Amino acid sequence: MEIKSRGNEAGAELRRTPLYRQHLRLGARMAPFGGFEMPIQYRGIVEEHQAARRQAALFDTCHMGEFHLSGTTAVADLQRLLTCQVETLPVGRCRYGLLCNEAGGVIDDLLLYRLATDEFMLVGNSARRQPDWLWLRRHVGRQTRLLDQSEEIAKIDLQGPAAVPIAIRLMGEPIDNMVFYSFRKNRYRDREILLSRTGYTGEIGFEFYLPVDLAEPLWNDCLELGAAPAGLGARDTLRLEMGMPLHGHELSENRVAGEAGLGRAIAADKKFVGSDKVHDKSLLKQSLQGILLTDRRAARQGQTVLRAEDEREIGTVTSGSFAPSLGRAVALAYLDRETAKVGDRILVAAGRRRLEGQVVEPPFYRKATGRAKLARFMP
Repeated sequence: MEIKSRGNEAGAELRRTPLYRQHLRLGARMAPFGGFEMPIQYRGIVEEHQAARRQAALFDTCHMGEFHLSGTTAVADLQRLLTCQVETLPVGRCRYGLLCNEAGGVIDDLLLYRLATDEFMLVGNSARRQPDWLWLRRHVGRQTRLLDQSEEIAKIDLQGPAAVPIAIRLMGEPIDNMVFYSFRKNRYRDREILLSRTGYTGEIGFEFYLPVDLAEPLWNDCLELGAAPAGLGARDTLRLEMGMPLHGHELSENRVAGEAGLGRAIAADKKFVGSDKVHDKSLLKQSLQGILLTDRRAARQGQTVLRAEDEREIGTVTSGSFAPSLGRAVALAYLDRETAKVGDRILVAAGRRRLEGQVVEPPFYRKATGRAKLARFMP
């Protein structure tokens, strides 16, 4: 596991989510992340990781940024700014996309929710909230209404096979026909909330968007129904096993988005800010690849990847961790397109040691339940 403090300048006061007191009550180890004081772990990263894979894990994601866009020009603005197709997104569905600069670098990766024909919610990373806001405000038209609702909305993620019966118990309206990457309004304690089914862990589960004063009640109700609190440490190992990128590691403003291999997020048949660079194959010198290490020792961000036969440098690790579901270490790395192929043996220069591994295609863990039908988990 490799969690670094991101988006917090030296000396800046850390912010706290509405669940801060609950984290202290549960004995969480807290640390700076994205400008917030966040829980890294409670009883242990591996235990919390396995709770998400086998039962249900509960994550505080109130630090994320939420932006509301509406108006007759909202579709056109988002179509021009995001890498994904916006016009074809149905109401009630979500889509993953990137916000790029003119050079094709990634300002942030976000989830887009279509609330109505001309109404959307964008959900981005906490450390990128200010850059996102400034970029959106600068580039949307005058007829598009743009609001930062991050302070008004609490977000809690419930992930894992047992998330379904827990959500059924808590929600006031049925959830049985929710499909992957969909959302709907629901009711909790007789108040309206938004419930979505996307997931960052690979497992089946839900995201609750709700008024701030409902965060503690929902958190505690989930715990009472059997969910285990989980911190950013487990969230990182879970996303890494699924090969999902993290801004500041796999994505940045200084690397062309096309190298990340996010075909699902980058439409090939439309223009957007930076699209000429993103689609320019001459700029794609490296590609994001998976590395499966031979043992439990993890590679770390910034370490050099070498070709096994002659120790020629071929890339750099972006994320690395022990993968609890596999019993081995895994990593993501940018590797030279011309010299690194799936199946190749590699070495990672970890100080004086050389870690042995093989280039593989993510995801590393292939038994996740995220896309399964809800009926499979109904009580």
